[in-house]
Order: sequence, then C-alpha cells, then structure tokens
Amino acid sequence: MTTAEHPTALTSLRRARELFLRGQQPPDGVPDDVLAAWKRARFFGVRHDVGDPAPEAASGTADSPLLAAARPVLDRIAGTFGGGDTSLVLTDARLRVLWASGFAPDHHCRDLSEELVGHNSAALALQTHRRAEVHGPEHFLDRWQDVSAVSVPVRAPETGEAVGTVTVATGLCGGGGEGPGYGPHPGAPLAEAVAAAVETELLSRSRAAERALLDAYLRASGEKGHAVVALDGRNRLVSEAAGRMLSPEGLEALERRAVALIRESGSGRPTALADGPDGSAQPTRLPDGPEGTGSLTPVSHQGSVIGAVAMLESSGCPAPVTADRRDLGLAGRSVPWRHAVGRALELATSSEPLLLVGERGTGKTSLARELAADALLVDAAETELGTHADVLRTGRPLLIRHVERLAPPDTATLNSLLAAHPNVPLLATYTPGAPPGPCLQRLLDTLAARSVTLPALRERPEDIRELLTSLTPSPQPGRPPLAWSLDALRALERHPWPGNVTELAHLVRTLAEHRRTTGPVRRTELPDAVREGPAPRPLTPMELAERSTILDALHLHGGNKARAAASLGIARATLYRKLRGYRV
Repeated sequence: MTTAEHPTALTSLRRARELFLRGQQPPDGVPDDVLAAWKRARFFGVRHDVGDPAPEAASGTADSPLLAAARPVLDRIAGTFGGGDTSLVLTDARLRVLWASGFAPDHHCRDLSEELVGHNSAALALQTHRRAEVHGPEHFLDRWQDVSAVSVPVRAPETGEAVGTVTVATGLCGGGGEGPGYGPHPGAPLAEAVAAAVETELLSRSRAAERALLDAYLRASGEKGHAVVALDGRNRLVSEAAGRMLSPEGLEALERRAVALIRESGSGRPTALADGPDGSAQPTRLPDGPEGTGSLTPVSHQGSVIGAVAMLESSGCPAPVTADRRDLGLAGRSVPWRHAVGRALELATSSEPLLLVGERGTGKTSLARELAADALLVDAAETELGTHADVLRTGRPLLIRHVERLAPPDTATLNSLLAAHPNVPLLATYTPGAPPGPCLQRLLDTLAARSVTLPALRERPEDIRELLTSLTPSPQPGRPPLAWSLDALRALERHPWPGNVTELAHLVRTLAEHRRTTGPVRRTELPDAVREGPAPRPLTPMELAERSTILDALHLHGGNKARAAASLGIARATLYRKLRGYRV
C-alpha cells in the first residue's frame, strides 16, 4: 500500500523517515510495507545519500529480446517527453534498466533492484505481480524524495511470467503532500498502455519465430521417414522416426545442446558445434540412445538464432525391438511406474492370481492386457461373471475389470474357486472407493499377497511427455505431428489429473481431432482447469472485495470489458490480468 492509498500525510512520513535514518523508532502510522522496505534497504546496506548506485552499465542488456520488442513502442512515444516533467523507464526481470527517457537524468539509475536503490515502484511491481506506486518519502533514497512513480509488470505472452516492468515517474503528486492522501498516479494509464503494447509486440514476435522454426522443421523432414527434431528451448517438433530413435533422456540432452547453441550464437562467441562460417554443424554422437550421429543446424529469424534443427542418422546397428509405442501398459520411465510394472511382471511369471490396484484411469487394464494378451476379458461393471469363471479351469487367463462391481453371488463364486484352486491364472483390477462388503473384503484379502498398486499420474508427472508421444495419433497427410509448447507441457505436468491417463488421453484425442491451428499446442488452448493449474490460495478480504467490484462492473455493463475497465478507472489490459488472476 502506498501513500496514495494511506491516510498518513507526506509531512509526517518525511519526519518518520528522518527518524528511521537516524536510528530512532518511527512513530505509529507508518504503513507496515513501507517500514519493512526501509528495513530491507538498511539490511542490504543501501546508502540513502548515494548518487548513482549502479555507475557501470549492465552487461547483456543491449541484446535483450524484451528491449528489441519494446523499442518500436518506446521510440514512438519518446518525443513526447522532451520538455515535460515525466520520465519513462523499461527494466528487465532483474530490474536492469534497458531504456529510459524523460526529465532529470540524475533521477535515472542503471539498476532498480532493492539491493542497490532500496524501495521503488519497479521492484514492488515485480514482487506483487501487479501495478505498484511509490511516492516521495516512501523511497529510501534522498534523490527520489520529490518523485512519484508507478510501475506495471510486462508479462510473457505464453507463460504469463513477468519479464520486465514499465515505469512512469513524475514530480511529486498531490501538491506537496499536505493533504490526507493521493488519488491514482496520473501516469498509470500511460504505463498500462505501454506495457500492453509491449506484450502485444512480444506475442507477435514469438509467433513469427515459432513459424520460422516450423518451416525449418518441415523443410528438413522432406519425405516421410526422416529422423528430424526442431527445438528452441520452449517447443519440440519430433518426427515419428526421431521419436523411435531417441529416448526421453536423449531428447532432453539434445534440447540442452540446442539451447546452448542459441545462447552462444547470441553472445557472439563461436559455437561448439559449428563446422564453418556457413553455420553448419559437425556430426555429434546421440546421447543416451541407439548408436547414431546427428547434426544440429541453427535456425535464424530476423538476424537472430531462434532455434535449431537436428538431423539424426542411425549408425547401422539394428534398433532394439520394443513394444508398440501406443500400448499404454508399459509407457513411462519414472521410478514409481517402473517399480510397479517391474513388480507386476515378476508376479506374472507364474500362473497365479494377480490383483492390480489403482485409481480410475491409471492403466490397470492396459497393464493387465500386456501381461496376458490372450486373457478372456469380463467387465463387472457391464456384465455378470456367470459361467465365465469356468475358463480358469482350462488354464486360460481370466481378466476381470472392476472387481469391486461384482455382484455378491459372483464374488462368492470366485472365493470358492480360489479356495479350491489357489493357483488359477486370474487377473483382476480394483479401484478403491466405497468400503468393501464382507464378501469382497475376503476376496481382496485372498489376493493381497499378490497385488500391485499403480501410481496416480500426478505422482509421476515426468511421464507426461512420453505418454503424449504414445497417445498422439498419427497426423493427417500434409499436416505436421501434434507438438507441444513448453508452457503447455508445464501446465500438463502441474495438473493433478483426477482421471489420470484416461483423462490425458481424452484431452489429446480432442485436440488432435478438433484443432484447426498450426504450430505447437499453446497453454491457452488447454482446458481451463489444466491451463490455470491447481487451485490458488484463498483470496484476502481486500482481494475478495476487488473481485466483487470487478464482477459488479461487468454485470452493470453487460459483460463489456472495455466499458467495465473505463468505469473502474483502469486500463483494459489491467482488467484482463485481474480477471485471469481471480479466475473470472
């Protein structure tokens, strides 16, 4: 909370700051967050009377992607600050100043981190993930005692993470601060508008770069059967042949090489993979996969390396024979899944009963079919067991799905059969739910010694990417395979998946059948529950009040967001961010 929202007069706050700087206890009435900020500055060793806290220009800022996207926006409005008392500043996520224009050069610093300059609106905006204002004596530095500033975070269009801030600074608001408080900073609409324009430019550049990567992938793929991977650190395009050659660990290692190539190209240093001035890459051994070689070629867009395409070649050794990738019974490399599958395979070597336990959709039936391909399948949720149990006497395996749904007479039949013939080849799946009755409990006790519990998908998120490869159907002729952006993959890995693999399979099938756009699947294309992640923390009373006010404004204006934003006195981009934050 700033003095623009707090009744403490500026004169009192100035006196409180002077007492604090002399090491005395400030009087009551100083906002808690302001006092905490002053204490942090003292802890960091910031001098309140310092000149320019960062005399040396920060390295690496000239090539900042944020600055490249923001410069066209900033240059268009830079001329409006010629003789006024307003300053406009752009920082990156580390609060390094990338661009500044406007009044009083001595008000500008090259780094706005709290460790160097103490409390300021840019640092506060990154901490709170929302617009922030700091006025006059709320600042720790002497040089900013007559400055009011408002900052707005700039968010990455794909992930929503803050990549920088836009700050508008003016002379002290409120005519000297003798009144009881301030209204919103007059530069807030400008800061909001600039941040929104920069975000739009970031989105445009991101889509163009992804299209360039896709085009390079399609050119390299050529005829069907070529093993090609295109990577940019956020997206992966993997051909079917490359998917067979590379393990998930090998793909991760190849992605690390591609990211290193992008970074080295951007730094101006010669790349480790370059073989000549044309930027071609020398063959490099495939990590953690079948014996083979690969070449990694940079993909350029607008003069910058934005990704790499890997052409993979087998060394001639036959690839190991594996099960069909679409068989979900054995898909997954996480420790919990491998442990469960290994235990099930061990128990299945003998023709004795086996019970597979797990939540719905965890792959119990798929694993059971993998263990006994010739088993007779009976779904207790759809049909009665009847005489199907007699097949066990012939030595043919019997697979009973949803054993918890068996009718009591069928459960009693199984109990009697197992008592007389304990070594019959019975496989059963059980989904825990309501407390079992005595007859079912007896059956579960009989099978308990030879039972395996399969982990839920939320307990093995590292298997999501391999499952996506297994679940994704073959693309239609002329269309690239379904690929996933990094932000979409992270959202999938964070989702709790109450329906487990079955729920994931339904999502993939729906996207493959109904998606009309090209390029990797973005997080914005995922269902709301998956895109927004796990349930957020409970809202504070102030946040609940703000959310209620926003909903009332939307209702008053018939859902028109532009009019609702205008009535609330905020920019439309701010309203959209708050709607996302409050999941409205």
